[in-house]
Amino acid sequence: MPEPAGRIVVVGAGIAGLAAGLWLRRQVPSLDVDVLEATPRPGGGIVEVQVGDLRLPAGPDALYARRPAGVELCRELAIDLTKPAASGMWLWTDRGLVEYPFHAPFGIPSELGDVFRWPGVSRRGRRRALGDLVRRKRRSGEDGSIGSLLRRRLGDEATDRAIAPLLTDPFGGEIDRLSVRATFPELPAWEATQGSLLRGSMATMRDARRAELGPLRLRPAGGLEGLVERAAVDLGPALRTGARVEAIVADGSGWSVRIEGAAPLRADAVVLSIVADGVRRVLGPAGAVAGADLATIPNASRGVVLLVYPAGTAERLPYGSGFVVPAGAAPMTACSWFSSVWPDPAFGARAVLRCTIGGDGQEEVLDGDDADIVEACARHLAAVLPLPEVPQHAEVVRRPHAAPQYLVGHVERVARIRDALPAGIFVAGKSFDGVDVASCVASARTAAEQAAAFVRSIDRSIDRETTR
Repeated sequence: MPEPAGRIVVVGAGIAGLAAGLWLRRQVPSLDVDVLEATPRPGGGIVEVQVGDLRLPAGPDALYARRPAGVELCRELAIDLTKPAASGMWLWTDRGLVEYPFHAPFGIPSELGDVFRWPGVSRRGRRRALGDLVRRKRRSGEDGSIGSLLRRRLGDEATDRAIAPLLTDPFGGEIDRLSVRATFPELPAWEATQGSLLRGSMATMRDARRAELGPLRLRPAGGLEGLVERAAVDLGPALRTGARVEAIVADGSGWSVRIEGAAPLRADAVVLSIVADGVRRVLGPAGAVAGADLATIPNASRGVVLLVYPAGTAERLPYGSGFVVPAGAAPMTACSWFSSVWPDPAFGARAVLRCTIGGDGQEEVLDGDDADIVEACARHLAAVLPLPEVPQHAEVVRRPHAAPQYLVGHVERVARIRDALPAGIFVAGKSFDGVDVASCVASARTAAEQAAAFVRSIDRSIDRETTR
């Protein structure tokens, strides 16, 4: 049997680590690959929990389809994808739930008539937003917050009441702290190319109609946990759970990956698909140059409240995928009508809802008792939907420090981190390149490809030395 052409160790078996390991195993079969996960199970934040007689996702529930890496991974693993059965979003307002204009990328109307029907925004706020059509565009290319761009173009009211709830929920952050370049680079591009966010939204919808784009989200058959299980089977013995990496130390021309309670592994390259704090911890002195920037990627805590209502309640939900909430208006930041979007025979005629809680600036909600959190969410839901005040089954899942915050300057910060990492060390995952599943997969594949190229460059250097 031929000797392997080198070894790459992947640290972390969330979806990014699994994707990196799969890419290496398939594309560079001559390499030895190990994927190490500290916890007893792979998948990271992709997890299902038991709620009554149902298994429900407590983390992400679908792939963002416009980023192709997640869809490609499913196809490689022969996993079918399901389209959502309902779409459209609602907004929590003082008057109850109000539906967003049907065509509103990022919550910004794509037709002028929709500006006059903008939910949650007063007549004065709508007039201020229309000023975006004539306001001069910013010429500086520097990064700023999502809020600074939206407030300048559309005003405070439209920003806080209508747009911020949609844009900040995926990141669990605050609109005036999150980097617009790292989260929604389309928005500054709209201003640069169209001179207006409203015109940018209009152009985006025209292009989407011409291209006949499909749904924004797709769900793997068996859910995202099924994708994790299939990836784990495909990796086979290359995946090791319960393997906590204590440190990564330089070892000659390579690296020694020291594992708690086990023999170290020598690696020619290492892919770290763990959060920024974890990267700083395991690299220790070897990562000192990158350490200052790694320390400035904070994490917010979030949670999910899963609610199952009695039979006959599913039909009471209005058509749509759920609603979002302006900061501080309710105990939840968003609510997904899971049974409407991803119906399942196991649900029967029951309404199944997922409420998101916590996030930067709202983490105190997570300090409450489970019963109090469920009661508060169910009571607020019953005030805007024809649902009982008490669900049949409920579960609260907290996710401490699970939401990396892409603060202003994040893109430049990550570039500095990568430049400062020692040769043979690569980073990937949600702390760096995107929090959704598809972005994590894309990030992992790029890091895996770079690690493989690095190992090949070592082999070529050795070959040149031996032929002199």
